[in-house]
Amino acid sequence: MLLDDLYAGYGRTDVLKGVSAEVPEGAVTALVGPNGAGKSTLLGVLAGTVPLRRGKVTPDRGARAARPAFVVQRSAVPDTLPLTVRAAVAMGRWAHRGLWRPLTRHDRAVVARCMERAGVADLADRGLGGLSGGQRQRALIAQGLAQEADLLLLDEPSAGLDQEARERISRTVADIAAEGVTVVHATHFAEEARGADHLLTLDQGRVAVPNTLA
Repeated sequence: MLLDDLYAGYGRTDVLKGVSAEVPEGAVTALVGPNGAGKSTLLGVLAGTVPLRRGKVTPDRGARAARPAFVVQRSAVPDTLPLTVRAAVAMGRWAHRGLWRPLTRHDRAVVARCMERAGVADLADRGLGGLSGGQRQRALIAQGLAQEADLLLLDEPSAGLDQEARERISRTVADIAAEGVTVVHATHFAEEARGADHLLTLDQGRVAVPNTLA
C-alpha cells in the first residue's frame, strides 16, 4: 500500500504534512513518533474516519483497496458499558450483518474463533468493565478480527500494560499478519517497534529522515 503526499488534519490545521511511504501488504508496520507526530491521524486516514485534504492511498499493484478494521485503545471504552466480551466481539460482525440483523451460525463461529485467537474465550461471559487492561485490549482486538478485514489498525494497543500483556498482544498481531492481514499499529515501545516487519517514523506530521528509532 502506497501513501502518496498525504495531507490531513482538523479544523484549519494540517496534522499530516506530505506523508509519503510504503506499507507492506501482509506484514506488521510499527508506527512510531512522539506525541503529536500524527500517528493517530494517519491511522484515522487509513481507517477512513479522517478525510484526506490532499494525496492518495493506493493498494499494491493488482490488489483491491483494503477493508480496514480500527481497534481503539481500551481507555476509549467506558468501564460502565454493559457488554460482555462475547457481545463486544460480536459487534465486529455488524460490518457484515448490519446493526439489527441477527447473527448467523457462521457469525457466531467467527466470534468464537476470534475470541480464541485473542486469548479471551474463557472470558466470554465476563463484563468488559471487570477485566484487566490487557484482557480488555485483547477483547477489542478480537472485535477487530471479527470484522475479517484486510487491514487491521491498532492505536497503541499496549499502552499502560505490563510486559507480559504487551508480549501476548505482539504475538497475536504477528499471527494475524502471518495469515495475510496487513497490520499497522502505533506504539511507544521500542521492543514492539523492533519486532515489527516494517517501521514508519513520524515527526511533526512528516516521515522522519532517517526513518529509524531514536
